[in-house]
Amino acid sequence: MINNRGLYQPSLTALARATHSLTRLLITLLVALVVLLPAFLSTPVSAATTAAEVTDAADAMAPLDTSSPRATLRSFLTLSEAVARRYQDYRDAPSRETQAALYMRVRRAAELLDLSRVPPATRAEVASETFVLLWEILARVELPAFDSIPGDQEAGTIKRWRIPHTAITIARVSDGNRAGEFLFSADTVADARTHFLLGKELPHLRPLPGNSAYIASQRLTGWMIALAWVDALPEWANTLVLGQLAWKWLALLLLLAALFTVITVIYRWARQGRWDGSLASCLRRLNAPLLLLGLAYLLGMFATQQINVSGPGGRGFIELIDLLKGVGAVWAVWVTMTWIAEAFIASPTIHSKGLTAHMIRLVARAAGTVTILVLVFRVGNDLGIPLYGLVAGAGVGGLGIALAAKSTLENFMGTLNLFADRPVKVGDFCRFGADPSPGYLRIGTIEEIGLRSTRIRGIDRTLTTIPNAEFSNLQIVNLSQRDQMLLMMRIGLRHGTTPDQLRLVLTELRKMLLAHPRITPDPARARLTGFGEWSIDVEIFAYVATADWNEFLAIQEDILLRIMDIVTHAGTAIAFPSRTIFHARDTGLDRERQQSSEQQVREWTAAQNLPFPDFPDDYRAQIMDTLDYPPKGSHGAGGA
Repeated sequence: MINNRGLYQPSLTALARATHSLTRLLITLLVALVVLLPAFLSTPVSAATTAAEVTDAADAMAPLDTSSPRATLRSFLTLSEAVARRYQDYRDAPSRETQAALYMRVRRAAELLDLSRVPPATRAEVASETFVLLWEILARVELPAFDSIPGDQEAGTIKRWRIPHTAITIARVSDGNRAGEFLFSADTVADARTHFLLGKELPHLRPLPGNSAYIASQRLTGWMIALAWVDALPEWANTLVLGQLAWKWLALLLLLAALFTVITVIYRWARQGRWDGSLASCLRRLNAPLLLLGLAYLLGMFATQQINVSGPGGRGFIELIDLLKGVGAVWAVWVTMTWIAEAFIASPTIHSKGLTAHMIRLVARAAGTVTILVLVFRVGNDLGIPLYGLVAGAGVGGLGIALAAKSTLENFMGTLNLFADRPVKVGDFCRFGADPSPGYLRIGTIEEIGLRSTRIRGIDRTLTTIPNAEFSNLQIVNLSQRDQMLLMMRIGLRHGTTPDQLRLVLTELRKMLLAHPRITPDPARARLTGFGEWSIDVEIFAYVATADWNEFLAIQEDILLRIMDIVTHAGTAIAFPSRTIFHARDTGLDRERQQSSEQQVREWTAAQNLPFPDFPDDYRAQIMDTLDYPPKGSHGAGGA
């Protein structure tokens, strides 16, 4: 009987070891990226060197000869031998010194290659990879005798020379700072991987490091990552995926995930603080872009010098890192320009909502936009994106696009106007335009402001969608931005009211407005405004200290009830329009209350305390905020 546990035990043990090795490798990558930063910044050379190393170093300082196809090919083979020696030195004793010596030789391959079609951001990686691929190809083909290759004497009469039985071409550069030199052509650089794949089954005619320069370059890592760890990984981890080992992809994805996690945490932390234009808030907002810029730089260095990325996927990663650097720089510039504008506006001589402040913001944004465009064009040029051609093409085709998408562009411009003016935001309660009919109320809550239209939830719960081109041209009243609500009403008293009764009513109304805790004292007023057909008109004008409509209605109700009490106490009454004719005995006004009111006014006059046209300051302070509100006996009034 077979013991399943014993059958699977070796596999489980191997898997555990592989997982342990991979975990140790990934942890080392993260630690090395942050802790061992000084290792990137210096590449000291050991003082103890042999005579052969001194000769090799002297040859490394001399320029590579590219005066003819023969000289270029000889320089390539000589450089290959130097790289092979340095590779063996690095394998035998991994260190910063031996790695720097190896990388210095490999980087010289760019002197032999026409990289004019390669984006500047990835030229170093493309040059290294192309050198290895050509090295691998030339080790498998029969090279002609050097005497048969065009030399200096024939260099002036030929433009290119092709290695026999291959498509690898050495051509003379016709323009640029390397004009007249013979380099491996741009087509050869672009098709190097294809040449390698076509000839990889051929036997080696000359020795290579590790029997394959390409495999050796793929397995090569920086001195921080021990090659023994790479060799201990399972077979799948050292499988090529898009021209790069699988474990390197896993390491890059892990480092990118860590980078984005750190940036996200820092960004959310920075957004918790309120932007007030101070230096502290600016530095808080700059944490995320500067950290993105720094970490992207470190990650790029670590990927190229320690993980040793390669292949099309590796070049894509390097381009992504350069793109992240550009994003960090653009982000930091925008935050800085915004802070500079707000710092100027914080001056006591500049009103934050005045024209000068708006002009400062406009100039700062324009300067920030120009700086951002410069950075974008520079990063795009480094990545090989033809932005200048795109801009020229956009100028030619822009007119046709504008005519074809006239309404869309109008709505987009309306969106920009809404973004610039910010009359409303999502959640604001507003009135927009004029009501086309009595039953059509153009008032509601902003639910969404999109790139093309704005959606408003009306008070009848219907949803209205308005194109931004039309909405930005409407008169928009933002009701959510009010800090107080206007209370304005006209009271009509009966014509039989005497002047002293009017004085008493006006006095008590003003006292009530001053004493009410929810009425703003200035400019609260109650004034006699005129004589109507059927009433003596008194106008009340005041601001209620609330922005909530329901609360405003409750306060207005309380004030109306108090007005009724004041009018009744003065012995008069509210006038009302009527065309009803009836015969009855007129009891007239309350004579006793009339005499009392007149007596009260005479006493004020005798004591020189007549409160007209306004109350004295001491009396205003004495009666201010003395009424009970909410009234006694109501919910929330408190007290006994």
